[in-house]
Amino acid sequence: MAESLETNYARAGYHARQRRGRRPALLLIDFARAYFDPEAPLYGGAGCAAALAAALPLRDAARAAGVPVVLTQVKYAPGGADGGAFFAKVPALSCFEEGRPTAEFVPGLAPGDGDIVITKRYPSAFFGTDLASTLRWLEIDTLLLGGLTTSGCVRASCIDSISHGFITLVVEDAVGDRAEEPHRANLHDMSAKYADLVTSAEAVDYLAATRA
Repeated sequence: MAESLETNYARAGYHARQRRGRRPALLLIDFARAYFDPEAPLYGGAGCAAALAAALPLRDAARAAGVPVVLTQVKYAPGGADGGAFFAKVPALSCFEEGRPTAEFVPGLAPGDGDIVITKRYPSAFFGTDLASTLRWLEIDTLLLGGLTTSGCVRASCIDSISHGFITLVVEDAVGDRAEEPHRANLHDMSAKYADLVTSAEAVDYLAATRA
């Protein structure tokens, strides 16, 4: 009889929980108008709207606790010459050409005083950016992730986060996708191998507990 997936994962030790650090940062990935404009090709619908609703109080909790808030934005030159093969593969990335309204932060989640903004051109918030060195300078040991989309830039950033040595927590109701199937599948896989899943309520409690 074939081994069940649940048994296989248990035997491998997947979904093991990590010990959280005492110096977290909150990374909010690509909350751009492109995912909230029904006329835009990247429109993400209810899944992205739900992630935004959970991310807003999470951002406020991080600020109240004195925890660094990092927001990413995607930005390309007109025509996408600086976007390489990624821009060529996904024509909808033209939404992020400089000057387009769809490239702007969604209302309510624009950077505030003291927030850190990382500009990226590829899926991971780490690839080709100074995010890792900035977090190291701030002595961050744990990274909480929210943002868009679960199956794309959130997953890519999650893998690079643990690869850079950060304890990684994905706030499961503060990430979203345009469809439930890839959202759930990628949450399951990130939980198995790269991150712990937490709710926004759990994340808020954790942030409050680290307040200096």
